[in-house]
Amino acid sequence: MTYKRIVILTGAGISADSGVDTFRDPDGVWSQYDWQEVATPEGFARNPVLVHDFYNMRRAGLAEVAPNAAHTALARLERDSHAEVLIVTQNVDDLHERAGTTNIIHMHGEMKKVRSQCDGHVLAWHTDLSVDTPCPQCGEPGCLRPHVVWFGEMPFSMDRIGRALAECDLFVSIGTSGNVYPAAGFVAEVRAKGHAHTVEINLEPSEGHSLFAETAYGRAAETVPQFVDRLLR
Repeated sequence: MTYKRIVILTGAGISADSGVDTFRDPDGVWSQYDWQEVATPEGFARNPVLVHDFYNMRRAGLAEVAPNAAHTALARLERDSHAEVLIVTQNVDDLHERAGTTNIIHMHGEMKKVRSQCDGHVLAWHTDLSVDTPCPQCGEPGCLRPHVVWFGEMPFSMDRIGRALAECDLFVSIGTSGNVYPAAGFVAEVRAKGHAHTVEINLEPSEGHSLFAETAYGRAAETVPQFVDRLLR
């Protein structure tokens, strides 16, 4: 079947094959850090030094990883397919872009960007950030924060994502646990429209696996290129 509009949701599982730590696995990030202290607005207000240290470490860690075969396969799909392909990622790394993807929404923000709490402007950022770092635009120290969505905050670009889900004829979920909303509800949203084929590609069945018409399980670096090859035939 030839598809015209493809929406692909990606989660931590696609970057795990590049060596990026997942969050909810037994040895994931939240087994080592208290998410309430490093991933909430309240935690940032209580201890901004701790939060900056956490994200500085994660930002620096991106230099030690590279896109894997799953990232490059999705970039190839965007480049070579006749369909409009949109990547909606829950990941805050830049591996999709480094693989060549251009049409992408980071619904949970981006590690290599910071946001001003004074006026909301967003800046590219590749170095450490601290409470003493002056804002390049206003000059005030202490007003910059990581440009990531913390627990209790609304993900970005939900209106655009909703329109894409309503219009797609293929929805693919890759490397997601199926228990983080609103992303976990995307497949049900697509199914309610009754117009799109749905596929789950994951290391193991997600919590919402029964909602997908097609499933494939295994490492993303192996299963995603095989899936893309099939779509491009």
